[in-house]
Amino acid sequence: MAIPTVDVNFVAVLVAAIVSMIIGALWYSPLLFGKLWMRLSNITAKQLAAAKKKNMTAQYIGQFVLCLVTAYVLTHFLAYVGATSVSDAVQLGFWIWLGFVGPVTMGMVLWMGKSFKLFLLDSAHNLVTLWATGIVLLAML
Repeated sequence: MAIPTVDVNFVAVLVAAIVSMIIGALWYSPLLFGKLWMRLSNITAKQLAAAKKKNMTAQYIGQFVLCLVTAYVLTHFLAYVGATSVSDAVQLGFWIWLGFVGPVTMGMVLWMGKSFKLFLLDSAHNLVTLWATGIVLLAML
């Protein structure tokens, strides 16, 4: 079996990456789960303020590139499974999360001593982002 060639809509990939960044900004903001994330990560307001004073541009650019990669690869998966509906995109996002993202990030708990609650918070963010990315990509095909 040959892996089929996928026509990638690069505008959709760009939009999906932007949506991913917006979700992350909101998720970890004080509006949603920022304070909980700080507590679970043992980060103080003083430490966060010091990090913000450093030039974080490179970190944001790096994260945006990672979001582009995720959207690009997810475009291929959506095509491979023949996804045509929001339900298809949500199911695919769930299976990718369950099979790859969840188990890999669980290493934070097993090997780095991070709390299970932090895993749940970060993992839920990853799942929601996969769902949104898949829906945006599918909508723009």
